Amino acid sequence: MKMHKIAVLGSVLLSLAFGAKAISDTELGFRNVPLNNEDKVKLQEFKYGDKAPGESQVFDRAYENAPPMIPHDVEGLTDFTQSTNPCLDCHSPEVAKDVGALPVPESHRYDLRNAKAITDGISDSRWNCTQCHAPQAQVKPLVGNTFKPEYRNKNSKNGSNLLEVINEGVK
Repeated sequence: MKMHKIAVLGSVLLSLAFGAKAISDTELGFRNVPLNNEDKVKLQEFKYGDKAPGESQVFDRAYENAPPMIPHDVEGLTDFTQSTNPCLDCHSPEVAKDVGALPVPESHRYDLRNAKAITDGISDSRWNCTQCHAPQAQVKPLVGNTFKPEYRNKNSKNGSNLLEVINEGVK
């Protein structure tokens, strides 16, 4: 036991002696400016797609059952109130097909807490669309991405079967 303590203490001391290197706050993150000075922060130039909702290309999901990304600008469309959700003007199941929009999936019309289907509207927990869905801007990525999603079926690229698989692996 004594030998084990000596070995652990020795490795801690060696790591402190050889591995202790201070990192400046400008080296943390992607901003390359001091963390305590917001004056030097410059936002990257970006532009949302210029096509109107319904005319833009739909993105494949990042992974199976991932929230789909918004392929259009959302300027003026994120003013959610307790009684108003501008996204539902196009994406409610009753309207979506007529306007060429993707309807909200079944998982949004189901109360998971009470295990009950919702027949009029969407679940309160899904009301603020932008907590999961984000508009896609034309920007240069800060880091490379080599992730390649694997879908169990071809419909998973553009659709959701979350309610069917939500209990997979749960005993």
